Amino acid sequence: QLHLVESGGGLVQPGRSLRLSCAASGPTFNYYNIGWFRQGPGKESHEGVACSSSSTSGTMYADSVKGRFTISRDNDNNTAYLQMNSLKPEDTAVYYCAADLSLNPCALGPRRYEYWGQGTQVTVSS
Repeated sequence: QLHLVESGGGLVQPGRSLRLSCAASGPTFNYYNIGWFRQGPGKESHEGVACSSSSTSGTMYADSVKGRFTISRDNDNNTAYLQMNSLKPEDTAVYYCAADLSLNPCALGPRRYEYWGQGTQVTVSS
């Protein structure tokens, strides 16, 4: 069982940056693929934003954030991060981290992920 807690959200002006953290408690964090997802206002589905593979150290990004967001992880401290630069109003959403115990490359589809945090609100507005 893996327990995930996000932090770092808040209100930020367009063009500024935020870094989200995802702290995990539980065994073998380094065996999990980690994904960041978001749910925008009025939307029912979770949009995959970025993911980090456990086995290959590879990463994947949604086209909407490529070049602006960076996912990273510190396996020694059981923490994953999402660095968000050049934020836009359309990035406003609740952001979730999720974990998938898998040796396969990570993916941006939410159904693969068994464990989810409670989410942190990011609001981009002037």
